[in-house]
Amino acid sequence: MAIAKAERLMNLALCLLGTRRPLSKRELRESIEAYVEASGRDRGVASGRDRGAASGSEKGGVAASDDSFNRMFERDKDDLRELGLVIETVESLDGEVGYLARRDSNRLPPITLDAEEAAALGLAAKVWQQARLAGAASGALQKLRAAGLPEDVDPYEAHGALEPRIPVHEAAFEPLMLACRDRRPVVFDYRKANAAQPGTRHVEPWALECWRGHWYLAGFDRDRGAERVFRLSRITGRVRSRGSGFTAPVPDVVTVRETVASWAGESADRSARIRLRADAGYPLRAKATAVRERGDGWDELDIPYGHGLDAWLVEFGPDVVVLEPAELRADVLDRLRAVAGG
Repeated sequence: MAIAKAERLMNLALCLLGTRRPLSKRELRESIEAYVEASGRDRGVASGRDRGAASGSEKGGVAASDDSFNRMFERDKDDLRELGLVIETVESLDGEVGYLARRDSNRLPPITLDAEEAAALGLAAKVWQQARLAGAASGALQKLRAAGLPEDVDPYEAHGALEPRIPVHEAAFEPLMLACRDRRPVVFDYRKANAAQPGTRHVEPWALECWRGHWYLAGFDRDRGAERVFRLSRITGRVRSRGSGFTAPVPDVVTVRETVASWAGESADRSARIRLRADAGYPLRAKATAVRERGDGWDELDIPYGHGLDAWLVEFGPDVVVLEPAELRADVLDRLRAVAGG
């Protein structure tokens, strides 16, 4: 559905850009194949409903088809304008309304890049050299060079000592990236940190983001009726697409990093006290706000307490004992029992 709409919008834009005179709705409807096909389907459906009244079936089908086309055309026209296409509405002497998009009103200014800007683009493209977007990044640079990128600047060689990389090892990355782009719901099996077996998730994907070497998906979890963030490395099996549309609005800004940081305790406003075996748990020691040596092979640490701290502490196994607060201690014990039971 998303591909069909994109093709229809492209054809409409080409018609409006390629004409020297305003085109009426009727002319656009007869010129664009998607509109012709949609009108035929709608007329057939409407005529089928009115089959019992033979005299009115044809008129009913035409009226329904006209209404459907008018709604589709108005939506497409608004979408093109939101994308930046300047569409003029012109009324002829006989009162007929026509549309066109003048080339001089929709021409972008020449692209000019200096050496520093070209180097920045080159570094950005190198990020994706090991990922699926490598071809698109290389193609974009070739187009920029054709549009005026300085010939004496090699964007791949500039600042060659810098080797930026965003790792994309998870098989779920590509299908989720496409699902985010096409606004297509997905289904996948997801293993939580405290679960022995994965569970099925039905998600409307919003955005993918890399944070500290790990990819995360933000979206609307249909089963829980709320926004959730999923770590791609915990997705097991294949990501399956679902044809239905989104049921929840997509927010203008999706704060993946802020959400994950809060889960990791980086935005925590509370403190937890734990006992840590000496010479162990160095990541915890780096986070600690205070460390007290006990002299019995254990140290006491005060660390920031936020959502997800219980899952992190479980990773250190018998080297960590939670002293307080009680709710954190209970959460850690629940996770350990779940692991033991699995």
